[in-house]
Amino acid sequence: MNTFTFTWVVQNEEAPVLLREYLKSKQISKAALTDIKFHGGALFVNKKEVTVRTMLNSGDEVTVWFPPEKKSSSMEAENISLDIIYEDPHFIAVLKPAGMPTIPSLYQPNGSLASAILYHYQINDIPSTFHAVNRLDKDTSGIVLIAKHRFAHSLMSTQQKDKVIKREYIAFVHGELKEERGTIDQPIARNPESIIERMISEDGQRSITHYEKLDFVEHLNFSVVSLRLETGRTHQIRVHMSSIGHPLLGDDLYGGKLEMIERQALHSEKTSFIHPFTGERILLVADLPTDMQQLWKHR
Repeated sequence: MNTFTFTWVVQNEEAPVLLREYLKSKQISKAALTDIKFHGGALFVNKKEVTVRTMLNSGDEVTVWFPPEKKSSSMEAENISLDIIYEDPHFIAVLKPAGMPTIPSLYQPNGSLASAILYHYQINDIPSTFHAVNRLDKDTSGIVLIAKHRFAHSLMSTQQKDKVIKREYIAFVHGELKEERGTIDQPIARNPESIIERMISEDGQRSITHYEKLDFVEHLNFSVVSLRLETGRTHQIRVHMSSIGHPLLGDDLYGGKLEMIERQALHSEKTSFIHPFTGERILLVADLPTDMQQLWKHR
């Protein structure tokens, strides 16, 4: 069957138990069970198809067939080179270059990371569609983590809510930061006068960014900053750094100048998470891209 399957063996301490409750303990939601029931999935105990009302005993083998995944009609596979830094049966992580949108848009329908991933799936016979765990703005470079199936994506969404996933960025910002480190805790909302821009607003969602100054390039008057996010709002780093008077180099939307670099100087450097199927802590690291490396070297 052209789908993702999972198999568990019921342990002594878990039995007896209804299949419905057993699957709940494996973090398979009611919505997922409904999807399995009505959209081509199946549940098996000891290789016999069953319903969620089946009683399980110690030693029973439980297998879940998730429904076949359907590719979004707005996405087409494109033969675009990928810089893959991690891949296993459940996840793939790539380095997205600046200038590449994560997903297609009305303004840039071609050349997206999603289209490149779909092509990778197509040539490797991976029965999945695009499930981004995190997204980056078009002109932000760095790590994008993608789940290969809905179950993995659901588990990572839980990790995001529980703040298990850790993300760190490097940014170049105008001026010298007065404090070596600090925290910006300011709510962010959409600017009602723009379809793109965000702004600090009391009506916005709570947004928290921690920063630490790594270097100050005096003759070019910019600071190199490490940033760690507690929340993941659209444009969060860009809005927060601009709000304290230090917009990103190249970020003309939020007050940055284009004299030294023609895109926002922001790079997703590190991502870590607990692998939901192995329990291992995975750390992914991405070197600075050439444009930011060269700018920093000109100190």
